[in-house]
Amino acid sequence: MDLTSPAKGLNALFSPRSIAIVGASSEPTKTGGRPMHMLLKYGYAGAIWPINPKADVVQGLPAFASVDDLPGVPDLVLVAVPGVGAVAALEAAAAKGAGAAIVLSAGFAESGPEGAARQERLTALARETGMRILGPNCLGALSVRERAIGTFSVALENEMPKVGGVSIVSQSGNIGSAALRQLKDSGAGLARFVATGNEADLQAADALEWLATDEETSVILCCIETCRDAPRLTRALDRARAAGKPVIVLKIGTSEAGQKAAQSHTGGLAGSDRVFDAVFLRHGAVRVRSLEELVQVGAAVEAIGVRHVGTTPSAAMIAASGGFGIMMADAAAQHGVGVNPLTAATQARIRAALPLAATANPVDATAQMSASPDILETLVDAALADEANSTVCLMLALGMEIPRLRTVFTQALSRVTARHPGKTLVACLSGPSDAIAELRSFGIACFPTIDAAMGGIAALAKVEAIRAAGATALPLIPAAPLPAGSTRNEASAKAVLTDAGLTFAQEITVTSASEATDAATRIGGPVAMKVLSPDIQHKSDIGGVELGIDPSGAAAAYTRIRDAVARHAPDAAFDGVLVAPMVKGGTEMILGTVTDPIFGPAVMVGLGGVFAEIFKDTALRLAPVTEAEAAEMLRELRAYPLLDGARGRAPADKAALCAAIAALSRFAVRHAQDVAEIDINPVLVRDDGQGVLALDALIIPHQTAQQEAAQ
Repeated sequence: MDLTSPAKGLNALFSPRSIAIVGASSEPTKTGGRPMHMLLKYGYAGAIWPINPKADVVQGLPAFASVDDLPGVPDLVLVAVPGVGAVAALEAAAAKGAGAAIVLSAGFAESGPEGAARQERLTALARETGMRILGPNCLGALSVRERAIGTFSVALENEMPKVGGVSIVSQSGNIGSAALRQLKDSGAGLARFVATGNEADLQAADALEWLATDEETSVILCCIETCRDAPRLTRALDRARAAGKPVIVLKIGTSEAGQKAAQSHTGGLAGSDRVFDAVFLRHGAVRVRSLEELVQVGAAVEAIGVRHVGTTPSAAMIAASGGFGIMMADAAAQHGVGVNPLTAATQARIRAALPLAATANPVDATAQMSASPDILETLVDAALADEANSTVCLMLALGMEIPRLRTVFTQALSRVTARHPGKTLVACLSGPSDAIAELRSFGIACFPTIDAAMGGIAALAKVEAIRAAGATALPLIPAAPLPAGSTRNEASAKAVLTDAGLTFAQEITVTSASEATDAATRIGGPVAMKVLSPDIQHKSDIGGVELGIDPSGAAAAYTRIRDAVARHAPDAAFDGVLVAPMVKGGTEMILGTVTDPIFGPAVMVGLGGVFAEIFKDTALRLAPVTEAEAAEMLRELRAYPLLDGARGRAPADKAALCAAIAALSRFAVRHAQDVAEIDINPVLVRDDGQGVLALDALIIPHQTAQQEAAQ
């Protein structure tokens, strides 16, 4: 199958001219009856062919005994029969030439070895025939404009969503269905819905990639538990970004318990949650943390269209209550939304309309703000015209639930938004869905709470920043084997990392007490001495580290280290002792890499030294990174002021640290087939212009990492 063509088969899934239903039922409450009932109820214009060998008529339409008996080739086949029957139906559909199939029924990989074998047959069938298969054990798909319903979701029980630009891709059927319902209730419009289930063939990434070029879709909401194929997902995200389609992602399974549940539920690797963050950042998706936020941000993106929020968000806030204004300012601070003072001219306009208003930002407009459309229009117009803030946030509270106030609000806001087509107005309110839909039609982003509104402004700014930045050009790094012996001990690791562009202190490996004395004398001054062994990672725990040793005491220190190894780690190989100068000064940082089982190498930087694991102040990106991306990583750290010259400190050599991060990331990519992890701690970042100096290094090969994980 040509997976480089994501549209192959998905046109038949989303825009079918005919739909066959295997296991069609006359009972609308059953899995085989509900899709057909809704196809008829909501006016699907294509051919509907029910397949049920035990019935002549199903829901008023003539039934067929099998796929072979159909009067034509169906674009889409819905399969609502279990297990073995589903496999046979799919084989018949593929032989008939069907473009796509949706397996709604369960009884596959989630149900044991026999089910897993059946699912493997579905995967093979898709590859052999080119018929794309959604599911099994899935909630199906929906295209709103075409009324093409291939789902039994209860979210469509009473009414269809209105046509719009939001599309939903979810691995979980129930979560996707809940998102669909919430989106419909919010007044937003839906284009497509797809729930991928077990993903025997079609993955969430394939649907996402197809939606990237779908004319109906303007924003994509994605709920995923895991990723089975990293290149497919990252390619899909890249194509969505290139097409200007924002992707809002809810990644579930973030806790240890949640990740275990995801593995059990999907049979896929849960992966590292922080690496997923890095994936979304690299490939232009905005991550949210709840289903409600997913829907609210998606609806807001659709509502504002081409209006701007700026890449550095700030808000002018208007409320009828000083208390609400304080709450808005607090929430803005929590979400990183600025609250800049309004200009004197703007404040004068507001006072002219409402002499009793408090005109600082937030604006306490008192209850008089809703006395007439003209007053409210003047207030909002003044705030929108003021360039001090990127957005305006208006607290409407319960106003849209009161007919009199609803009239005031809609009249004023319809006029003022038309006058400012380029700037974003955010409303915080509750009310009937039709009232919210009316405000949305003016290009207003609507949120139910103050916290949601400020979080929404921050998310909209991320969407705009992604559009503005575009993709990062990364170097192509060919894979290469790691030189033999590179992972044996600290000295060998430092040697290969030095060749990669990192800088370490002058060090000498010794294998006798007399050599230790000579090495300390050559280095001069006090030295550090550390055991070299492929079997000892935590050297100080067994007495394998001696610090501040003068040349006269080097021989005795060597003997103490050798004896400590013999006593505490008698089975460990002893490669000698590393003698290094005692280095002081600079800010201690940690550099490292990990190899994620799904997405491959990632690079990390953070506050280092002996307290690195306590403070856990780190930033992480997919490797490789550019030096510009490395600089972004540094700015994420709570410890960044230490590097930037806080409290009179000299600024650190951040450029040299960024170069080291980038070099390490390239090394991790080049040797990903051999290297599982790298730990360089501490790295001394000296004053600006003086560079960085790494003092310790450990390279863990895949085999060692796997052995440790098994213990």
